Amino acid sequence: MHMAHLDRDRLSQIETDAYQARSNALFDLGLAYSTGNGVGVDYIAAHKWFNLAAMRGVSGAQRCRAQISQEMSTVQIAEAQRQAREWLSHMSPPLRRAS
Repeated sequence: MHMAHLDRDRLSQIETDAYQARSNALFDLGLAYSTGNGVGVDYIAAHKWFNLAAMRGVSGAQRCRAQISQEMSTVQIAEAQRQAREWLSHMSPPLRRAS
């Protein structure tokens, strides 16, 4: 997993896109948090974003989520899943799978 270093403006734009349920932005946030690119490494946040991207059918999101899961405890994975469900419950419009 490699991406160019994110500056604050680019990271802010990706976050905005993610909150608009743009699939690639969800995946990009997973990458950022899993690698510490522009943010601190946070496997719970990375798992959450990869999970949301996988729901949108983003290629590679499930693989990335599985890779970081190997570094996480059961409690951390459960927290990431809880955060993903919470995020989904606050989405307007609801996150739907890309067709």
